Amino acid sequence: MSRFVTLLSIPNLRARDLASMTNLARLFAGGGHAVLVPGFPAVTCPVQANMTTGLPPREHGVVADGFYWRDQRRVEMWTSWNDCIQRPQIWDILHDRDRSITSAAWFPLHSKGCGADIICTPAPVHNADGSESPWCFSRPEMLYDELKSKLGDFPLHHFWGPLASIQSTAWIVESAVITAERYKPNFFYIYLPHLDYAAQKSGPESKAAKQAVAELDAEIAKLIAGFDKAYNEPPLWIVASEYVIVPVNHVAYPNRVLREAGLLKVTQTEDGENLDLAGSKAWALADHQFSHVYVQGSDPKVIKRVARLFAKQPGIAQVLTGEELVEYRLNHERTGDVVLVSEPHSWQAYYWWMEDSKAPRFARTVDIHRKPGYDPVELFLDGRTKSIPLNANLVRGSHGAPARDPSQRGVLLTSEPGVFLGGQLSDVEVAEIILKQFATE
Repeated sequence: MSRFVTLLSIPNLRARDLASMTNLARLFAGGGHAVLVPGFPAVTCPVQANMTTGLPPREHGVVADGFYWRDQRRVEMWTSWNDCIQRPQIWDILHDRDRSITSAAWFPLHSKGCGADIICTPAPVHNADGSESPWCFSRPEMLYDELKSKLGDFPLHHFWGPLASIQSTAWIVESAVITAERYKPNFFYIYLPHLDYAAQKSGPESKAAKQAVAELDAEIAKLIAGFDKAYNEPPLWIVASEYVIVPVNHVAYPNRVLREAGLLKVTQTEDGENLDLAGSKAWALADHQFSHVYVQGSDPKVIKRVARLFAKQPGIAQVLTGEELVEYRLNHERTGDVVLVSEPHSWQAYYWWMEDSKAPRFARTVDIHRKPGYDPVELFLDGRTKSIPLNANLVRGSHGAPARDPSQRGVLLTSEPGVFLGGQLSDVEVAEIILKQFATE
């Protein structure tokens, strides 16, 4: 049994990147290596839930990076508390086995209020004027205050969006080292998001994306050195690539298609056209390379109409309904009545307006809460005008579609041999690999 295990959860880490990550490669030179296949949807929140529960979305209920709460007719992107995950996670299972085994959850999504003993994750304060003040949810409650006194506020605006940079990952690394020194958790789960940004904005083969790889490797070196000092024995390191970003040159607009078909309705306001969730027979929550289309009352006739509508739409590879969702283990009550899957070279934008002049005001702002879907165009904020363009064709990389091609698959690494057998593994197998390290005879 390994007494200490550290899992690094890294989006867009590719096998080819290891050649230029000398610090990471050195750590895993004598360990194991496998191809890691993300489940569908291959996006942050579902994949992290897959890895920490060992179960697919139809079991844990995280079907996208956001939720449509049908009973409330409300969309919630990114901000759900941990109770949105409907199955036990690694720390819960370890506690059931032995309460003395401690865990830390460091910046994964949906970790607010989770069962880990030690937690730090962004929880910004939303001010009356619409602005945000940086803050983090932490356990113990005063832990963030202590970290803030040493490191300053968590640089929230560098975590995602137009100012995304290595600063947020550097803060995560420094704070994790401080926490390891003080608490020495047996299992430490750390989300390092840095490779996500440049690859989406400029493309996965861009100069900026390659620079991000070098920057992350330098921070990993600090993490390794800090943990070696913090623990009495070197921890077992495991690195899991959440998904891989692929080049895109096309964008689909499912809500515009639904609007043209008379299924999606908008309300006219002083701030532009807003999506009318109550009046729409169907609308789409767009998330990278897939969309959940929610049909009012789950009307079978409308579901069939929507499926036919998208069967030959450019950029759409598959239209999933009913039993077709079972194949992807996505048959859950939170799943849309129709799921649209992109071609690898395409992604899906949430836009519903037909003319930019009628777009809602928030469409031109960095606003992850009012947009019913993920908006990578926020990466292109114009510093001069303080607004983002409404040109979804600017985006050069995306992810989320089923990882059928080797180019869409990541890596699973371990610092010690014999932890797993290599070859090809799925993200739901990560939890059991970790739990085995704490198995008792």
